[in-house]
Amino acid sequence: MDWLDRMNSAMEYIETHLSEAIHYDQVARIACCSTYHFQRMFSFIASVPLSEYIRRRRLTLAAFELQQSGVKVIDIALKYGYESPEAFSRAFKKMHGAMPKSACDKGVALKAYPRLSFHISIRGDVEMNYKIEEKQAFEMFGVSTVVSVDGFIEIPAFWTKCVSDGTVDRIRTAAELGENGQIHGITYNKGKNYSYMIGYFLPQSGLQGGFEKLHISPQTYAIFSTGINPDGQSGLLELWKRIWGEWFPTCNYALVNAPEFEMVYDRGNNMYETEIWIPIVKKSES
Repeated sequence: MDWLDRMNSAMEYIETHLSEAIHYDQVARIACCSTYHFQRMFSFIASVPLSEYIRRRRLTLAAFELQQSGVKVIDIALKYGYESPEAFSRAFKKMHGAMPKSACDKGVALKAYPRLSFHISIRGDVEMNYKIEEKQAFEMFGVSTVVSVDGFIEIPAFWTKCVSDGTVDRIRTAAELGENGQIHGITYNKGKNYSYMIGYFLPQSGLQGGFEKLHISPQTYAIFSTGINPDGQSGLLELWKRIWGEWFPTCNYALVNAPEFEMVYDRGNNMYETEIWIPIVKKSES
């Protein structure tokens, strides 16, 4: 069974269990990857977290069923996992813009999110530049927080907080960088949630107070680049999407549970580059 078949089988499992508890571990097993890998991959490919996709599909089916006469709101609420009609009504109105009891009224506009499926997309017109590198053990330092597996909102918010409260400047000073020295982002302890650190390589002077130290074991990395651009971030999200949606499905490598990096470099003349480091192992070795 190839990647496309596995992903569509995982979506079939979700679709047939929308009125039941959906176990992410089982979805990931069907897709032949870790739970963390599946959730990250799904979020980047679909541009929506897995939990949000499931919520939208459940509320889509709930609207279809409410349009049938005689169906009680409380029965639909319980069927799709809501603890009370009130909680269901709030979620329904947030998505559809109307209360559940209005769903069968003529002229009421509702939203339907279709079932997601995976197909072959003929792309390949834009190459992906990457390199495979063996990295020896090293140490990082900085400050960290715990975020959900999607992290689309939490990570930017954490950066904003650390910039505004002076933490980023303190890291630069401790790392003996200039005031515009670029620091990095590290994802680790990957599971249902994961840790995210803003930091830099540990200087020879050692760890200063107020910071955490993170040991990075020897690891093989696939390293991808955004290219050089004015902020180093242009194209970053699209690059993540291509890594999960194009590179992993066709390469002979598998993701391993080790730290991932977004490394930002000052290339001079107000131009920057971001590298994404993905920890990998050959599939025959995984």
